[in-house]
Amino acid sequence: MTDRLAEYRQVARDLSVDAVALVPGPNFTRALGHSFMSHERPFLVVIPADGAPAAIVPNLELSSWALVGLDGATFDWRDQTGYMDAFAALAAHMPMKRLAVEGQVMRVFVHHALAQAYGDLNIVDAEREISALRMIKTPDDIAALQAAIEISERALTRVLDGVRIGQTEKQIEGALIAALFAEGADDLAFAPIVAAGANSALPHAHARDDYPVQSGDALLFDFGARKHGFAADITRTVFVGEVSDEGRAVYNTVLAANMKGLEVTRDGVTAHDIDDAVTGVLEASPYADRIRTKTGHGLGRDVHEAPYIMRGNPMVLPAGTVYTNEPGLYGEGKFGVRIEDDVLITEDGCRTLTTFTKDLLIIGR
Repeated sequence: MTDRLAEYRQVARDLSVDAVALVPGPNFTRALGHSFMSHERPFLVVIPADGAPAAIVPNLELSSWALVGLDGATFDWRDQTGYMDAFAALAAHMPMKRLAVEGQVMRVFVHHALAQAYGDLNIVDAEREISALRMIKTPDDIAALQAAIEISERALTRVLDGVRIGQTEKQIEGALIAALFAEGADDLAFAPIVAAGANSALPHAHARDDYPVQSGDALLFDFGARKHGFAADITRTVFVGEVSDEGRAVYNTVLAANMKGLEVTRDGVTAHDIDDAVTGVLEASPYADRIRTKTGHGLGRDVHEAPYIMRGNPMVLPAGTVYTNEPGLYGEGKFGVRIEDDVLITEDGCRTLTTFTKDLLIIGR
């Protein structure tokens, strides 16, 4: 346990804070090797720059918490009596002036409880520094990601074989979810996007139950399985029945941008450099007015995590980073095309973890 927490101690030292606090979520699971629900009950572990950690744990979780084997104090509390006594006990046990927290994960009421218990505590948002520890993936992380991706690709193969003109987006979405679990998913990485026709031009569309898929529609799938705590995130766009000349041209433009991203990816590239290359291909096309999004984001325990692949982000991406390469063009009122791969940066370039074909597919004929 001490070794697992060493990186978080170093974050505390680097930021000149007394400790780092983690709440249930990806960083918590990575640090402690166990996952817990985030709900209305405060639950956190505090890792000081020096000394033993401490935790506030709902009493009903104590048996599960014992499996973590934390070498430090635990302050539990019950629903019937409330949690502020536990926060007061933590403050008495571990005096602090400055505490680093996960700004995108810690909820406001937990922040307020800490502030009330300590009185003059300076709470610092260290989301970037804490989450950056997850950016370089271990061999086990990569194996889990690969397993989630392979499940996802097998599921998509199943679903595409069954798509027919006249099915609704909701029916196809249901088939996709069933296929993901049939192929071995532990959970969904996120609620999948299944969007046809004009709906595919909305980057975060919702499947409709009143739209039958028609011949000539673009049909976009953005989805992923979760396996061993890690998430796949894949997008493929196919066409139903037939494809127009415009559809083919847009598809080929997006594919060229996707391939350009792979071409420039290597150990030491910046997030800016990747997005600049990918977006440059889209901007040079006749469809530049259909650009809506950045190139991608990091992928791991969270579907969206560091690094964020966008112009203006100078972050250097070392070998071991996994990101999504997902250029898209979105013609409002017409159709959209997105092609998304999950990419591992290696010392000599990159490896595309996704293997599902990127050839233009016409299905449902």
